[in-house]
Amino acid sequence: MGGDLAPAAVVAGAIQAVKRRGVAVILTGPADLLREQIEQAGETVEWPLSIADAPQAVAMDESPLAAHRRKPGSSVRVAAGLVARGVADGLFSAGHTGATFLAARAAFGVAPGVVRPALSVTVPTRAGAAILLDAGANLDCHPEHLLQFGIMGAAYARLALKVEHPKVGLLSIGEEAGKGNDLIREAHALLSKAPIEFLGNLEAREFFSGRADVIVCDGFTGNIALKVGEGLVELAQEMVREELGVELLSQIGGLLTRRAFARFKQRLDYAETGGAPILGLDRLAVVGHGRSTAQAVENGIATTARLVEQRIVQGMAEALSGGQR
Repeated sequence: MGGDLAPAAVVAGAIQAVKRRGVAVILTGPADLLREQIEQAGETVEWPLSIADAPQAVAMDESPLAAHRRKPGSSVRVAAGLVARGVADGLFSAGHTGATFLAARAAFGVAPGVVRPALSVTVPTRAGAAILLDAGANLDCHPEHLLQFGIMGAAYARLALKVEHPKVGLLSIGEEAGKGNDLIREAHALLSKAPIEFLGNLEAREFFSGRADVIVCDGFTGNIALKVGEGLVELAQEMVREELGVELLSQIGGLLTRRAFARFKQRLDYAETGGAPILGLDRLAVVGHGRSTAQAVENGIATTARLVEQRIVQGMAEALSGGQR
């Protein structure tokens, strides 16, 4: 029931994930409504597509804490409960990020040694991709939290991106160690001593450069950086469309141009990744974009299934237990 286009886009994406990706999906929400949506799509409710009744939903403009307390039957809490009890292997939600975070943390608990789980988003770079964390789960952080984000991000980059020696950068206003506020300066000192390959401070202009495989910041800064990047991508895509024009597209090279533009869009579109895992929980939870289309939901479900197969939660726990001083 989560997301601007729910439930239609979520149901359609789930059906696509079942049929094209071979993933078993349990949809949570009002059973009658979901059954109607599935039947309208010409499908039936039977394994590997099933329904768990959840009579309540969290609106995108609700307070996550208030909704968590007042709505024990919300779709995201019911979904988190299924994962906590072992009925499902992972949770994917395109709904309220804060509500998803609270539901998952309450149901799963945190991994041993973790103080603050963090939302980890994969961002495109010139070198391929980088991990940004925190992307919005923790608005107020202490230096020790950023230290742990760096360790978790490096572990995730090794496990999910297959980067053997991930380089970690701390987002700041200057490259020098003394630049930034008290949080950044103290976190820099801690990260410098951590068992990771720490590059030092990373300026915002290097965000997409590929210099760092892991970009560490507090959730407030990370969420703003992510939204600015999304807006810039949308602007760039629209400007490219305008510049291509009808006349250019009618020329012999038009087909190649369209193909190049399609590849460009694919590299930058959040719908291609589909979701961002919350690192540091004792079970797997993946958060999708609030504007997720059916394609984004399908890809988010596929990402969740892939992370389950990669045993990402177990790998993170092993990295954290052996990687902190």
